[in-house]
Amino acid sequence: MWNPAIRLLRQRNASASVSSTDEAFTLIELMVVLLILAILLAIAIPTFLGVTKSANDRAAQSNLNTAVQDAKTVFQQNGQTYSLTTNATYTTPTAVLAATLSSIEPNLGFSTTAVTSGSSQSQTPQQVSVAVAADGNGIVIAAQAKGTANCWFVINNGAPESATASTPYANLSGAALNAGTAFGEAKGASTCNAATPPAVSASTTAPVTYTASNFPNL
Repeated sequence: MWNPAIRLLRQRNASASVSSTDEAFTLIELMVVLLILAILLAIAIPTFLGVTKSANDRAAQSNLNTAVQDAKTVFQQNGQTYSLTTNATYTTPTAVLAATLSSIEPNLGFSTTAVTSGSSQSQTPQQVSVAVAADGNGIVIAAQAKGTANCWFVINNGAPESATASTPYANLSGAALNAGTAFGEAKGASTCNAATPPAVSASTTAPVTYTASNFPNL
């Protein structure tokens, strides 16, 4: 006759063995789990990057909208011209306007030269390039979105320009030369320079578009 204690111990050992077998994962099960995780990551990462880039583009556009509204205020207060009086410190209308806008909008830094995605969105203040037309009637403001090669432009003309206008309008045509405000996008731009906005281009690698109503679609 079996000792009851020994029989109970054997039953417990058998039960633990079965439980251990049931709880273990097989190699195939682990591989399936890893495959599912890889598929989810392959879907999620591009989506996340796309959303991030879109948000950075919107941030650059928002900065430009703010900048052009401030510039229009200066235009009206200065007798409807962007050619502010120069002085010993700021010797060009563009430099005077950049300094004036920087004092109005301290969250943005206005530059008379080119800006890049590094300077336009990840530094404080965020940098915006600005240029005043030779006749004082218009301005070009540009910024590049962080993490992208997208350069965004806002062009405001207090009076109609012409296709032969000097810098910064030398390369422009169409909507960018009309009275009012035009919006532009240059994809694949290494820098953003308001003084040299690119001409319209249908290139598949570096397209440039200008519209009269709002920023071109992303």
